[in-house]
Amino acid sequence: MTTIQIELPEATAQAARDAGLLTPQALDRLLTDALKRQQAADSLLSIAGRVAAAGIAPMSMDEINAEVKAARAQRRQRAGGH
Repeated sequence: MTTIQIELPEATAQAARDAGLLTPQALDRLLTDALKRQQAADSLLSIAGRVAAAGIAPMSMDEINAEVKAARAQRRQRAGGH
């Protein structure tokens, strides 16, 4: 285990404490989630050059929304949801 000391504004620290976010478990979960998001963003950015070089046209917002809806529906179906 590593011990970390941080300085926060009192209002932020109090709100985080009241929300139960200053426990080792909560901080571990928050940092792990942030690391996953950062890795996903880094992964997407790392292929941006290849996508541009391949001449792949950007998707419209409607196309993106349709893909997101389809992925969510597929995930619900696999999970046995409706």
